[in-house]
Parts: sequence; structure tokens; C-alpha cells
Amino acid sequence: MKNFLLSLTLLSILLAPACTAVPINTRNNDKVVYAHSDMARDLEPAIYPQRLNALVNGNNAFAFNFYNEINTAEGNIIFSPLSLSLALSMTLAGAEDSTKAEMLDALALQELGDDLHPAINALLLAIDTSQVKLREESEGDQFKLNIANSIWGQSGFDFEKTFLDTIALNYGAGIYKVDYVQDPEAAREAINDWIADETQDKILDLIPQGAIDALTRLVLANAIYFNGSWLYPFEKDSTRDAPFTLLDGSQVSVAMMHLPGERLVYLQEENFQLVELPYLSRDFSMVLLVPDAGEFEAVESALSADNIAESLNKTVFVPVDLKMPKFDFETSVAAPEPLMKLGMLKAFQPGEANFSGISRSEALFISDVLHKATITVDEEGTEAAAATAVIMSLSSAPDVVEPISLVIDRPFIFFIQHQPTGTILFMGCVMEP
Repeated sequence: MKNFLLSLTLLSILLAPACTAVPINTRNNDKVVYAHSDMARDLEPAIYPQRLNALVNGNNAFAFNFYNEINTAEGNIIFSPLSLSLALSMTLAGAEDSTKAEMLDALALQELGDDLHPAINALLLAIDTSQVKLREESEGDQFKLNIANSIWGQSGFDFEKTFLDTIALNYGAGIYKVDYVQDPEAAREAINDWIADETQDKILDLIPQGAIDALTRLVLANAIYFNGSWLYPFEKDSTRDAPFTLLDGSQVSVAMMHLPGERLVYLQEENFQLVELPYLSRDFSMVLLVPDAGEFEAVESALSADNIAESLNKTVFVPVDLKMPKFDFETSVAAPEPLMKLGMLKAFQPGEANFSGISRSEALFISDVLHKATITVDEEGTEAAAATAVIMSLSSAPDVVEPISLVIDRPFIFFIQHQPTGTILFMGCVMEP
């Protein structure tokens, strides 16, 4: 099987007045027109490394903050903080006054200021560089990474040129012209088709019927597609059924994979172990945080971007005899409530939200944020997909000889990251494989 990791962000946004239009194929909708902005993407943003680090630190802080808000300790979780961050950051390009301040606080991006969008552009270009590097080093279709942005705006709606320029310059986003007023269902189907295409049909019907109506004015989509395999595949013939102990002490039988004695990044702390599994492109890896028996809640409550960064700085490269379960699950998240708990309040309030940077002719607010993610981990690698929809409407160590043994037979936390920047693409926990 070809293993791939994909993330998709869908979010509300815009329509450009001065652009060249060409028809596109959207499965069952041949009436959608694609418009390409006259402003080309900036491929060499002038951003100092410190500002890029500030963006990554903010994105990762948001990842752990959001995880803490959606975690109920009742089931598995998978979400893409990068997908959410990109979608909401594009909305930020049109937010003003206290609406903008609240969104920056919730996303932990307060210190970026005017550098926010150029820094995001630099981050996306840095991630794309990883694909180029591997393509030059390997043969065939062993690895693929794609990041795509699209904007779906009401045909004829008056969007601010500065907003359109910011999106084109830093996100390379084009515009799909649709008619929410006359046919919101056709627009919904076209957007869902685009999502399905960009995620290899892993995310279907993200936007349910009724979520888009005649008052919708814009939806923005960002898709991240990753196709790769483990650098050190698990031995398929060694996978065996084994017990997995849940938080309540009961046990279930799982398919336990085995990777014997490979040298991996590893850390043993007071109440947890950490191990890092590289993908075929070493620029990407999955980090597994495995609390000791009875310590899951204590470890999880102490989770933060700073604590994880500190732990990663203390790791050693040692042989590890690793056993871990295969897992495959999906999570749907209603994002408005956790985002409001993080301080993003006015953006969701008609009459209080200020997105005049998007349009000064009509008042907009965020009417919903939808997020869905899936992940499959097996002997060969990882397959994951995520989608976010933000819908905007009108107001109305030392050398070790013997391998360290790590058997992941209890609940654990994981995240998938881009190594050169430290950006977290996916994050979650496995309570029951």
C-alpha cells in the first residue's frame, strides 16, 4: 500500500475583482469558474529566522492548547493544528481591531505583527523544500508532499483588494467563483468535491447540508498532502495479537507491530518514555509520548509546546526494540467552542465581528468551523487526512549495547512534525487502538 499523510483546511474567504478566469473540473459541477489573481506568490519572503521560529512556536503552542480543549479522555483523537492555523490565519488577513487581537491571542501569534503572513509563506516554502530534497535523492514515487490553497467567494461580492493581495502574495491562493445566493447546495458540492480530490477521497462531505446557505459569502480551503513510508518499516510477519490496557484497567486485544533493535531518538523521563519514528524523508517523523502505567492523566495535564521541546532536546540516539499497535480511526471536531474557550469570541458574534479588511460593503462573521481528521498507522507507514471548514456569513544518551525495550501496550499521545522547522502537522492520542 502507498502510505500518505494529508491535511486539509477549509475556511471562509474571498473573490478577486481583477483576475483571469478559466473553467475547472469539479466532478459534477462544470459551472464553477477559477480566477487567478494578477499578483504572483512571493517565493522569497524577507523573513528573519527568529520570526519564522516565533511562528512555529506559536503554531505549536496553539496545537497543545487546542488539544487540551478538545480532549475528554474518553476516546481517540486526531486533528491537524497546521490545518486549523492556516485556515484561521488566512481569515486573519481581513480581521481588524479587537476581533483581530482575540484571534491572534487564541492562535498564540501575538508577537508576529505585520510579519505573520510573510512568515507563514516562508514556513510553507520551507516545508515544500523537504519534498524537493527527497525527490532529488530518491527514485520513483516514494514520497510526495503538496500544499494547496483555494478560495471560494460569492460571485460579484465586493472584497477588499488589500485582502486579496495578501492571500495571493503569501498563500498562492486562487479564487473559485460560486453563487451561494442562488444555489448554495451546488457551491457546497463543489467545495466538497475539491476537498475529496485534494485528500484522495479520504475526507468526504466535510460540509454537511445546511452549513452553507444564501447568507454565506466566502469559504477558504487549504490542503496538505503527504505520501510516504517509515524509514524503518515494521516486520509484517512479526505482527501479533497482544493485550492493550485501557485507562480503566480493562484490556482489549490489538494487532501489535514489532520493530527490533533500530537506532531511534529516545528519552526516558520520570513518568513517560518518548520515541521518534522517522519517515522515508527524515524531514518528517512521528513522535510517540508513552506515559507509564497509571500516569497518563498526569503526563497529559503537563503537556505544552515548551515541555515537549525541552524533552526533545534531551533525547539520545539508541537501539530500541519497539512494539506498538496498529491503529485506524477518525475524529470530527466542532471547533467554535474550543476556539472561544481560547479567547476567540467576537469573530463568531454577528454585529461584533470586524472583518472589514475582507469587505467594507457588508458585515461578516464566522458562522461555523468544521474539522475532521483520519489516521491509519500500520507496518509500512502512516495515512492521515484532515479538513477544516470555517464558514463566514453576513450579519444577519550514553552508548547502549542492548536495545531498550518499549512496549506501547497502554494509551499514548502522538504528533507528526516537520523536523527542519519543528512544525506539528497532526496531533492526537490513542486511548483504544
